[in-house]
Amino acid sequence: MKRLGFLLLILMFIPSIASAWWNPDWGYKKKITFDAPKLKTDGLSIPADSYALIRLHTGNFMFFTELAEKGKDIRILAADEATPLKFYIEKLDAVNELAFIWVKLPADLATAAEPAIWMYFGNPKAVEADDAAGSFGANEILAYEFAQPGIKDLTANANNPADVTATLTEGGLIGEAAAFDGKQFIHVPATASLQMSPALGWTVETWVKIDQSQKSSVVFQRSGASGNVNLSLVGETVVVEVQEGSKQELKAPTPLALGVWHHLALVANAGSLVLYVDGVSAGSLGIVTRDLTGNISIGAEETGGRGFTGLLDQLSIYKVALDANAIKFDSEMQGQNTSLLTYGEDATPDSEEGGESLIMGSLKNVTTDGWVIIGILAVMFVVSWFVMIVKAIVLSRIQGENKKFEAAYLLLTTEELGSLNRADDEDDKDFDESPLLLSFTKKHGAFAGSTIYRLYHVGVEQMNRRLYKQQAVPGAELMLTAQSMNAVKASMEATLIREMQKINSQMVLLTIAISGGPFLGLLGTVIGVMITFAAIAVSGEVNVNAIAPGIAGALTATVAGLIVAIPCLFGYNYLGGKIKEINADMHVFVDEFVAKLSEQHT
Repeated sequence: MKRLGFLLLILMFIPSIASAWWNPDWGYKKKITFDAPKLKTDGLSIPADSYALIRLHTGNFMFFTELAEKGKDIRILAADEATPLKFYIEKLDAVNELAFIWVKLPADLATAAEPAIWMYFGNPKAVEADDAAGSFGANEILAYEFAQPGIKDLTANANNPADVTATLTEGGLIGEAAAFDGKQFIHVPATASLQMSPALGWTVETWVKIDQSQKSSVVFQRSGASGNVNLSLVGETVVVEVQEGSKQELKAPTPLALGVWHHLALVANAGSLVLYVDGVSAGSLGIVTRDLTGNISIGAEETGGRGFTGLLDQLSIYKVALDANAIKFDSEMQGQNTSLLTYGEDATPDSEEGGESLIMGSLKNVTTDGWVIIGILAVMFVVSWFVMIVKAIVLSRIQGENKKFEAAYLLLTTEELGSLNRADDEDDKDFDESPLLLSFTKKHGAFAGSTIYRLYHVGVEQMNRRLYKQQAVPGAELMLTAQSMNAVKASMEATLIREMQKINSQMVLLTIAISGGPFLGLLGTVIGVMITFAAIAVSGEVNVNAIAPGIAGALTATVAGLIVAIPCLFGYNYLGGKIKEINADMHVFVDEFVAKLSEQHT
């Protein structure tokens, strides 16, 4: 029982040990998982002594600004988060937010229940740790990435070209590519490490892109003691030519599509020569080639003829015959439409315990342009809520004051409406007011917040102004003509309109938020989607895992726009109803006041 309890205690701590932070000096980590169902569906397994290509862009990585210079803080670890893996950074462009990282995979990854690796970053004090030579397997004797600053062998064998006329250009499958114009070439001298013997087997892999039909052009050529092997293109068809006494040819059954990257592989073993196009066998020759010991020519024959016109990328030579699984794995792993890798969310030490919400993960994928739009929407959000709160308080106070005034007004009699008071008062400015006006308060502050009171005030002023002239005539009956009544009513209606303008002030800000918020959010989403697809086009990685984070981040702007617009819509309708009530009360009062005035003085 003691042993069982001890075992259970160990099992309880296994999850915490497995998820422990590798090194506290690193601020972030990202889990990169192989899509096991995808591998199974494609009939693939992770080959031994293979490597993966990590493509980082705005669609799956939002912390380029957190990386140290040249990515010297990047570390790649195995699934246990304890075993460092060899890796090589082919390209890191923090400005354009793009990176290509080659990782040598651990031997036991193929048998793991969840094959995954971890990338740690975020340590400005870290020293550079990428190792190009150590990232390639011992059987890979030549590896040309065709990347700046020049064409060179990245393996420990240093099989560098002796003569190069091909140029490096943007728009490669993985970063830059080697461009050939039909006369350019790359010559590689024979060395002791460049063994290509059919007894041991050998493999040549590369990526090719052509935009025009070829005139029997050589992509790869190497000679032996009594012949040579050519990997060439005739028209758009891949052709393998073997010269061993007599010439034999193998043509791929399907021509290459123009303007598209294609993976080509030529595998030799003791009894055959097999051609693979895009990871699929395209035929074989039952022939035993001699040892190839001569110079290697890329892009043209060694003599300079049969020049290739197009782009080449990622050329590798192995001193063993790779099997069909390894060829297809390389084709899918390196290709533009790869979906073998799933990029997890970026984690920090603080997020290890509780994990990170999907919403926070989406916010991390918002681009700079998106944050600008969200910032504008945040200002609109604050302004609109300020307007709604202040407007609700003001309207509530107006309605309360109006009810208070109406209650006092109803207590007055018709006679009080027409009587005059000539007593001097500090409130008398240009002319006297009736006792009705002064009956509420000697100062008008008691109903200062009532819009109806201000209408009443204007009506009484206009009435007194006209009746005062008649008072100067002894014995004259105080009466208002129809024209005078219309003038009084017109003055009150003018005041009503001005009051309504005051009440409706700033309401336009709510209409701007309602209509403009969603459109601003849509603009942020469109810009974010454009940036995501542009980054994917540059990186060449097209799959749901690459697109989803960027799209989620882009849609955050639309969500922000709706968060601004929806409360404003409800608030605008609520406030609009209050304003209509006040407006109706004011119109009713004007009609009632003029009606009473007509009864008294006409």
